[in-house]
Amino acid sequence: MKIALINENSQAAKNELVYNTLKSVVEPMGHEVCNIGMLGAEDKALTYVQNGILAGILLGEGVVDFVVTGCGTGAGAMLACNSFPKVLCGLVVDPSDAYMFGQINDGNCIAMPFAKGFGWGAELNLKYCFTNLFSGERGMGYPAERREPEQRNKKILDKVKESTYRPLVDILKDIDQELLLGAIDRPTFKDLYFKNAKDSPVKEYLASILK
Repeated sequence: MKIALINENSQAAKNELVYNTLKSVVEPMGHEVCNIGMLGAEDKALTYVQNGILAGILLGEGVVDFVVTGCGTGAGAMLACNSFPKVLCGLVVDPSDAYMFGQINDGNCIAMPFAKGFGWGAELNLKYCFTNLFSGERGMGYPAERREPEQRNKKILDKVKESTYRPLVDILKDIDQELLLGAIDRPTFKDLYFKNAKDSPVKEYLASILK
């Protein structure tokens, strides 16, 4: 599994901690982590809305399998990510959230609070969240006696989402182009995306506005 990490400007200073913790948990499982940023206070700023744009492109185009993102409370990043097709993002605050989101909702993105409640033991909370989320098989339902209805509900939700979103390229053309360019015009994103994305209307459009 290829996992992208994206965090916004107010929590840029915590990127290294989150990245290193995520890597330490998932790389022994055979997963790869791609750090989109922000890579520190001097990196080009990302808002939580731009986090959603990047997650929408990377997941929508199949460049990565999972996105870990966040902001001060996690709520803004979650809402932004869920604005895009093929993204199912949950708010994860603690390890039980992580486990149940993976088992019940089986999404492909989480948003975490990197300010609210981020005090003593924050790195341990991250570690246990990532462990519970990425260990073992996801989408198995929880509790065990609810397995079949939970798996059925996930399939129903996927079908509903397919009906409620427009094609990604149309969305990208219609949103504020300065906002879009500010999100994608960063080396970490361009290197990951253009090396791994298949030819598509989205790839053609992004290349055209980055010239």
